[in-house]
Amino acid sequence: MKELAVVETAGRDNVSAAKKKRRLLYYLRRDRYLYLFLLPALSFYLVFKYSPLYGELIAFKDFQIMKGIWNSPWVGLKHFQGLLSNPDFWQVFRNTMLLNVYKLLFVFPAPIFLALMLNEVRLNGFKRLIQNLLYLPHFISWVVLGGVIVAVLSPSTGIINTIMEKVFGLEPIYFMTHTGWWPVVFTLSSIWQSAGWGTILYLAAMANIDPQLYEAAKIDGASKLRQIWHVTLPGIRPTIAILLILQMGQVTDVGFEQVYNLQNEAVFSVSDVISTYVYRMGLQAAQYSYSTAVGLFQGIIALILMLTVNKITKAMGESGLW
Repeated sequence: MKELAVVETAGRDNVSAAKKKRRLLYYLRRDRYLYLFLLPALSFYLVFKYSPLYGELIAFKDFQIMKGIWNSPWVGLKHFQGLLSNPDFWQVFRNTMLLNVYKLLFVFPAPIFLALMLNEVRLNGFKRLIQNLLYLPHFISWVVLGGVIVAVLSPSTGIINTIMEKVFGLEPIYFMTHTGWWPVVFTLSSIWQSAGWGTILYLAAMANIDPQLYEAAKIDGASKLRQIWHVTLPGIRPTIAILLILQMGQVTDVGFEQVYNLQNEAVFSVSDVISTYVYRMGLQAAQYSYSTAVGLFQGIIALILMLTVNKITKAMGESGLW
């Protein structure tokens, strides 16, 4: 009897597997053109995101260009021990985490506030104008934006210092060479460049909120602030949670272009981050194995933080990323 039961179970499993295979082939055939549209994105990630993972082997080897990756000698965790005992690395790691804390506290909420304000604007022409002005910096290279910021904050010809001197009689401030002001400039420039683009996602989420919820809130006598607090914010909470998880995945990666175009030797103590450190050690100093180890360490920390925040988000009742 047991053997018969096993045979019947195996038969049902085979039938179920065959049905799943037929269903998969049916969907692939039915939606073949939609899957074709996915090919460019899949190709991008395969070529530029997954295939370079092979190069992470360099972190465990004494990489020599003439010998190649496979023929270079294995050194185990030597480079990881080196970076963990290097005080320069910990200074860079501290700067990276500090700047990301500033981004989480000030840059991340900025699109939410902008979207809430734009959602209350009823003049469509004015609303579109403000949206276009807010989105524009996102499409401009940091090389250009960095040049604009340096010019605007120049102590001699910058408009900010000119106004401070002519109107308020204050002495010029060297914003870009002051270790106290540089993080402020970095944070404000991050808001300027990214906040407008982030409002698109939140406005799209707000558009999906049932208008009847606002009508019910009005009948109950809720003011605009109450409607925002009890209807709008809960409606976009899943979007906020997902974007927060993605932000935590980048918490060890401030961004090379922005920092590189804004930093200078006078503020290296607060502006040198992991991305610029890897560039300097890897490309300029040719310490390929060490810089790869730094990058791998950075990725592992980011993965742990993202998994942790995703688990906390799901425990709070949101869907999370998976």
